[in-house]
Amino acid sequence: MPPRYPRDLSGHGPVPPEARWPGGARVALSLVLNYEEGGENNILHGDAASEAFLSEITGAQPWPGMRHANMESIYEYGARAGFWRLHRMLRDLPVTVYGVATALARGPAQVRAMREADWEIASHGLKWVEHRDMPEAEERAAIAEALRLHAEVVGEAPVGWYCGRSSENTIRLAAETGAFAYVSDSYADDLPYWVEEAGRAQLILPYTLDANDMRFAIQAGHPDGASWERYLRDSFDCLHREGGRMMSVGLHCRLAGRPGRAEALRRFLDHVQEKGDVWIATRAEIAAHWAAEHPHRPRQRPSALDRDAFVSAYGSIFEHSPWIAERAHALELGPHHDDAVGLHNALARMFRSASEAERLGVLRAHPDLAGKLAAAGRLTAESTAEQAGAGLDLLTDSERGWFEERNAAYVERHGFPFIVAVRDHDKAGIMEMMERRLANDRATEFAEACRQVERIAELRLADLLP
Repeated sequence: MPPRYPRDLSGHGPVPPEARWPGGARVALSLVLNYEEGGENNILHGDAASEAFLSEITGAQPWPGMRHANMESIYEYGARAGFWRLHRMLRDLPVTVYGVATALARGPAQVRAMREADWEIASHGLKWVEHRDMPEAEERAAIAEALRLHAEVVGEAPVGWYCGRSSENTIRLAAETGAFAYVSDSYADDLPYWVEEAGRAQLILPYTLDANDMRFAIQAGHPDGASWERYLRDSFDCLHREGGRMMSVGLHCRLAGRPGRAEALRRFLDHVQEKGDVWIATRAEIAAHWAAEHPHRPRQRPSALDRDAFVSAYGSIFEHSPWIAERAHALELGPHHDDAVGLHNALARMFRSASEAERLGVLRAHPDLAGKLAAAGRLTAESTAEQAGAGLDLLTDSERGWFEERNAAYVERHGFPFIVAVRDHDKAGIMEMMERRLANDRATEFAEACRQVERIAELRLADLLP
């Protein structure tokens, strides 16, 4: 196979699917509490250095082989005070906890409170550490151990996964387990979406790094609670106006659990309740809804086809010119070429970059409109359907004679048949256009005929692909 580009830059496209949230809600709001305290980097946990990520310490660096008392106390605040402040505020709301398994094991009282509040406890990995440099086998083992320990500590297995400090393999390895109704290691959309990984369909529930209190712990962050509250409100209001969207709010016990930030969160939640038309739900509930309303539907993906299958499927899109599909298959295709718009772009590129003689060959491969081939039933299936759709299969003898006369004059003047995307016009419009274009100079008409060839290809692909 030629090079393939794995990233999906198309997503749901210009018109996202109707979410159909319960009760006609305009926004599905996911409140996520990250519970990491006791699972962070620490030589007490067998790690090589202290933690340096998402804390109040500006410019924190790992301390190799040493404990970092200040860093440890910040994380301890999250477990000792921040968690309970947020628990008191949120215990009557549906909340998803991203629980680091080793942190949950060191927080039995907090786990009990999570369960008594009926919060969903998803897996946040075995330890709150980077996965980027883990060999694949090591990361696979870490995910398996996270599942085992989580079930042991919580009393049931998680249905959701979010690593947060992931590697290029994390989503695939999580999907490989078959254990998760959703994976959230993505920030790619405002709605859930399906991917095919490890031979199965995996639902992705995108998470957030912008509507997230982690921005109190980075340079490009919020200076105070009011700034964060305003950003949350603006995000919610935008999604509410658009309708049919999902919003995630990311919280950390040691960050949002601080008093000044907790009050900003409280005011945001008041705003949400006043606005109304919102479904506050756990991520498991959102995943279940999406899977029911928008189940995964396997379909042919052009970029995944081998050369022969690709040419067999799309070699006739440009009339009798399979070489265009052959050349397109050699491009760096990817998911963004798996719909009609994307594949048309790839095929059209090969047509546009061809020599003038090759493009002329494509023009000459097109039949005359309502010509002798049509009368003899020798058109391609695509051309037959297209001409019939414009009523060119039901011409009177007089009309047929008119077309034959104009076809002959057009070919004599320009050297190729008159070409038009007949599905864009009715019979009268086609006849008017033919009369008008007959007078064009050859260069003008060559360019117009090429545009019409591309439009015909576009319409044909729209019949085959979403």
